[in-house]
Amino acid sequence: MLTSGSADQLAALVARAAHAPSACIQFVEDSRLRLYGSWGVSADWEVVAESSLDSSLGGLVVGSGATLVVDDAQHDPRIPDGLLRRTGGAYLGCPVHDRAGAVLGVCYAYDHSPRPWTPEQIAAVSEASEVATLLIGEQIARYELEQQHRFLDAVLDSLHDGVVACDATGRIAFVNERMRLWGENVFGTETTPGLTDATGTPLTRDDLGLVRALRGEVIRDEPLALHGRSRRTHYYVMDAQPIHGVDGRVLGAVQAVQDVTRQRRAEKFRSCELAVTTALAEAPSIEAAGPRVLEAIVGALDWVHAELWLVEEGTVRAAARWSAPGWPADIPVPDRLAYGQGLAGRAWQVDKPLWIRDVGRPQSLISPDTSADRLHTALAIPVHDGAGPIGVLTVFADAVEDPEDELLALMSGIAAHLGQFVERRRVEDLQLQLTRSKNEYLALIGHEMRTPLTSISAYTELLREADEATLVRDGPRLIKVVERNTTQLREIINELLELSALDAGHADVRRTPIDLAAVVRDVVDRTRLAIDGEPVVIDADLPAELIVPCDKDRMRHIVQNLLGMAVRYSPDGGHVSVALRSTGRAAELSVSDAAGDIPRAEREQLFTGHYRTSRANERAIPGSGLGLTLSRAVVEKHQGSVELTGGDSGTTVLIRLPLEVR
Repeated sequence: MLTSGSADQLAALVARAAHAPSACIQFVEDSRLRLYGSWGVSADWEVVAESSLDSSLGGLVVGSGATLVVDDAQHDPRIPDGLLRRTGGAYLGCPVHDRAGAVLGVCYAYDHSPRPWTPEQIAAVSEASEVATLLIGEQIARYELEQQHRFLDAVLDSLHDGVVACDATGRIAFVNERMRLWGENVFGTETTPGLTDATGTPLTRDDLGLVRALRGEVIRDEPLALHGRSRRTHYYVMDAQPIHGVDGRVLGAVQAVQDVTRQRRAEKFRSCELAVTTALAEAPSIEAAGPRVLEAIVGALDWVHAELWLVEEGTVRAAARWSAPGWPADIPVPDRLAYGQGLAGRAWQVDKPLWIRDVGRPQSLISPDTSADRLHTALAIPVHDGAGPIGVLTVFADAVEDPEDELLALMSGIAAHLGQFVERRRVEDLQLQLTRSKNEYLALIGHEMRTPLTSISAYTELLREADEATLVRDGPRLIKVVERNTTQLREIINELLELSALDAGHADVRRTPIDLAAVVRDVVDRTRLAIDGEPVVIDADLPAELIVPCDKDRMRHIVQNLLGMAVRYSPDGGHVSVALRSTGRAAELSVSDAAGDIPRAEREQLFTGHYRTSRANERAIPGSGLGLTLSRAVVEKHQGSVELTGGDSGTTVLIRLPLEVR
């Protein structure tokens, strides 16, 4: 609260004003008084540097909240034995308050010899304590203002909206993180390339929100369109308004921009679902519904050409095609393709979505006559019914597009349920099944199970296509990769089931008294044995015994998880520390690694499930991302808590468990 320099100066003034050899400024920290400023106390440093509230004269001042005047401690009944009573010293202390009146500390002068304190000296020390109160109030006000600024900056940086503000001259005064990511084109440069209004009319700097707001205009929900490097358009909604001072003058302007591209695409996709549903409900066959279905998909994706292929007699037949308005309708499309031939035949063969970034490149699955330097990105999605693939849906864009997981997931769901509609031809089931498939597919993506599955699929395919020599040379390594990803997938599933059971209340947590120290010691010993030879050292600080009521198996699993994560995250030559102790009514278990600190913004997200830190992604550290989530769920079932802290020297997971069943 007070810097040591200002506190020392204040103590010196107190000593001079009270004509005392020594003076101190102390503040309360927990159950102790800590020295912040002093004068003439070198001989008593160990005594006054830190003292207990229960065994110090300062504690009497803090407890009573009133000035304590002691002329001769030896004959003063208020002073307990041991506090200046043996030598009969003198003490004059006044409480230091905060703005609310709470006692924060004490300002005092003392002498080892008895002496009377004059009213002037008492008034001087009291005035010094009031000065300390004023200084503390100023520091707290500054601290609170700084905290408000930090909170405001954090809130603005966490927004999905881009926010920018300028002063009265138009100079940018604040830009949040989202706006920085979008770049200045969103809020204006000299020429604002690619920025248009809702009608497509190019905008100049004078048309933009900040400039208009500086002129006094208030803008609400105004649409903008921005063309990126590709042909795809991004859509925004803009708000802007002037900032007025107390005298009514314009001090600046603020503009908020929201990216609504996804919302617009979601609306288009919902329209596509409705159009597909209507087409299938009204058409007697998939061939009759095909053009309308393809038209809806092309419009939803904002691509230019689509085809529907159906499996017939060992080939895929072109059952329907559609080109966007303005595109030639004579794009050459073969009547049939053999198994594995062309884009549709290959998608049928591999039975999985295929994304080709540019079909115009050599060795493409698309013939040059079909692409003709006009089509570029292609997406092929197998269509299934209950028995297997019955066709392929192919869509083409006139620009090079990078793969998008969201688009792939949504289109895969549509294709899968189109197949079911071919079989059932019932509109009611389409909506239910399409919604369920989309939710399941998006949930699968959200749980990040695709990574191990992709690795398993890829390495299995390598094994299947490898010749004998390659199998002998690389087979064991490839199998290890498949085994590792299979284990990872199994762990994810097991942890998901455990989390689901805990959340639903179906998991039986048996809290019986166990020696937690023995459990932790056993896990540490096993981990040391497992990493023998690795450049990581595990240090353990464990009591001989610590009885805690908890579920032994689940606590063992938590310790294994935390210790395994700490070992994986620690750099070569690093130390992993495990400590267990009893503090009051709780047992504290801490596991620390020697890696750099996890950013504060990412800490709480680690408990949300499947979140991977930027550090883990950069270093490709394996893991499901469920360890801390599962640990917190189990610990909370024990009425405990989990906390993640850290600094430059490492990161610590601290678990607190009650020593008594509540």
